[in-house]
Amino acid sequence: MAKNIADQFVEILVKTGVKRIYAVTGDSLNFLNDAIKREGSIKWIHVRHEEVGAFAAAAEAELEGLAVCAGSSGPGHVHLINGLYEANRGNVPVLAIASTCESSEFGTSYFQETNTIKLFDDCSVYNQVANTPEQAPRMLQAALQHAISQKGVSVLGVPGDLFEAKSEKNISSDLVFKTNPRIIPSEEETNWIADHLNSGKKVAIYCGIGASEAHTEVIAIAEKLKAPVGYSFRGKMGIQYNNPYEVGMTGLLGLPSAFKAMHEADVILLLGTDFPYVKFMPVNKVIIQIDDKPERLGRRAQLTRGFAGKIKDSLINLLPLIKINDNRDFLDKQLEFYQKVKNNLRSYVEDKGKENHISPEFVAETINLKANKDTIFTVDTGMCCVWGARYLEATGERKLLGSFSHGTMANAMPMAIGAQLSNPDKQVIALCGDGGLSMLLGDIATIKQYNLPIKIIVFNNRSLGMVKLEMEVNGIPDNETDMVNPDFGLLAQAFGIKGINVTDPEKVETAIQDALNIDGPVLVNVFTDPNALAMPPKVGWEQMKGMGVAMTRMMLDGNFKEVADTISSNYKHIKEVL
Repeated sequence: MAKNIADQFVEILVKTGVKRIYAVTGDSLNFLNDAIKREGSIKWIHVRHEEVGAFAAAAEAELEGLAVCAGSSGPGHVHLINGLYEANRGNVPVLAIASTCESSEFGTSYFQETNTIKLFDDCSVYNQVANTPEQAPRMLQAALQHAISQKGVSVLGVPGDLFEAKSEKNISSDLVFKTNPRIIPSEEETNWIADHLNSGKKVAIYCGIGASEAHTEVIAIAEKLKAPVGYSFRGKMGIQYNNPYEVGMTGLLGLPSAFKAMHEADVILLLGTDFPYVKFMPVNKVIIQIDDKPERLGRRAQLTRGFAGKIKDSLINLLPLIKINDNRDFLDKQLEFYQKVKNNLRSYVEDKGKENHISPEFVAETINLKANKDTIFTVDTGMCCVWGARYLEATGERKLLGSFSHGTMANAMPMAIGAQLSNPDKQVIALCGDGGLSMLLGDIATIKQYNLPIKIIVFNNRSLGMVKLEMEVNGIPDNETDMVNPDFGLLAQAFGIKGINVTDPEKVETAIQDALNIDGPVLVNVFTDPNALAMPPKVGWEQMKGMGVAMTRMMLDGNFKEVADTISSNYKHIKEVL
C-alpha cells in the first residue's frame, strides 16, 4: 500500500519522540488514527472531551517537553481552545492537529467548517493550514520546531482528504531540533547587576518557574547576599526545598512573609518570573529583572533595569562577582516572621473541623504528609490552589501542575491524566474542587478505561469558594455560588472506580491513606467547610470594609447562620488582620 500523508505524519512524530495523542477520533481524523494504529509506536488516548485532551497534553508537555492533541472539524476545534490557552500561556510545547473538512469545501460554510487560522490565532505560536502533499510534512516539522523552540502551542490544520493523499518526499528536514543555548547578560550588564547587589543595601530575591533549574545557584547567591527568597506558585516546587532562605509565596494565594520581605528590601532581584499581580509588587525600590524572554521585562513592575538571560547561566556568571555580606539582620528578621506565619498555618491544621465541615487546610496537610517524595500534584483553580500553595511542600522531586496563568476551572483531573500516562510509575494526586470536577466529570471514564491509578481528592465545599470570597471582599453578598452536588463517591463507583465519602474529620487520614494504598484509581469525596475562606497576604482596609458590608447585608437579609458560620470558620484570619 502506498504511503499517505497520515503515514508520513506518524513517521515524523515517532522520530520526534511523541508517545501518545489525546483526541476524540472520527471524521477527518480517521486516516491519522488508522496510520497510528498500523505503525504501533504511538498510543491514541480516547478522551471523552477534547478540552480534557488539551489539558492532558499541557501536563505531559510540562513534564516531558512535548505533547500532542487533536480535534476533528469545528466542534473538536472549539473544544480544544481552553486547554490550548492554558498550554500557550503556561509556555509548554504542545502540537494541536486540527483536522478540517475536505479542502474542496473550504469557504462554503460547509457542515462543521471552521476557520482554524482565526480560531487559534490568540493561543498559539504557530498556526497554519496545510493544503498540498508537499506542504504537509514541512509544516508539521515547522509546527513542532516552533512549539519546542518558542515553548508554546503550534496548531496545524489538515483537511481530511489531505491525510488520505499520497505522500511526497519532504524537501526539508524530518527532524526536530531541541537546542539549549547559553544566554547571559553582557559583561557590562553583569557588572551593573553585581554593583547594585553589592551596594550593602537590603536585598530580596523573588523567583518564578524560570528559576527552577537554578535551585543551587539561587541558594548560593542568597547565601552571599543574606537575602530572603520568595517565589511564585509555579516556582514553588523548584525553589522551596532545602532552602534556608525561603520566606514563601506572595500574591493572592501567598503569605504575608514574602510580601513583607519584598516591601522592606531596598533592592529586589526578580528571576525567571512573570508574576502577574502588580499590586503586590513594591515601588520606589531598585528592581532588577532577568528573564530568558526579554519581551516580559518591565511589564509587571517598575524596573530599574531588565536583562535577557537564562537564570542558571546568568547566576553562574554573576556569582563570582558577588561579595559576601556578613550582616544577617534583615534576613533573620524576615525568617523569624516567616516562622510565625508557618506556626499560624499550623493552627488551621490542628483545627480539623466538624461533621460535614472538615477543615480544608487539614485535608491538604494530610495529603502532603502521606504523599510520596516524588508525587505529581495537580490542583484546580480556586480554593484548591490556595490549599496546595500553602500546605503541599516541595522535596526537589515533587511536581505541581495547575492553571496558573490562564486560571481556568476543571484543569486538575484532566492534567492528572496526562501526568499519569507520561509518568506511569509515579503517584499522581489531583486536588479537585467540586465545581471543577463537575465541569468535566465525564472523563473519569477515561481514567477507568486506561486504569490510571490517579487519586482524585475532592474538596467538596458545596460552593464556588473563591468566587464567594471575591464577592464578599467587594462588599457583595455571595449569590448563586452554592452548588447542589451529586454523591461523588457513588458516581465514582458508577464509573467503575473506588469511591470514598468522608464526612467525619477523624476519618480523613485513614481514607486518604487507604486511597493511596489502592493499586488503581480512587476518588475521595471530602465534605469540607463551605465557609472556610483564604485571605491574601495583604488585607487592606477596603477588603476588610467590603467583607464587613457583605456580612451586614447578609444579616439584614436574615442570613444570620451563614454570617456566624463564616466568622467561626475564619476567626484565625480575622485575628491575623485586626
